[in-house]
Amino acid sequence: MTSYRAAPPETLRIVPLDALTLIYHRASGITHVVDAPVPELLEALGVGEFTVDQLLATLQDRYDLLDADPAALAVRLDELVQAGLVERL
Repeated sequence: MTSYRAAPPETLRIVPLDALTLIYHRASGITHVVDAPVPELLEALGVGEFTVDQLLATLQDRYDLLDADPAALAVRLDELVQAGLVERL
């Protein structure tokens, strides 16, 4: 089963800016401008590796998720992998 974790903290510079968050990815030199739930996903993934189901359960515990969809979370995680912000294990 596929699991995910955040990119190493030394490769990311995360700066909250009002409702948005700037994430500078040192390895690529790209600054990403993101909105929720990306910062929350990175925060959760920063403490270890999770499968989609484990991450979804963690997010449901932390936040009041009414429409938790594992398929949508998997798509978002794959986007973050492509951006270099999350690693697929």
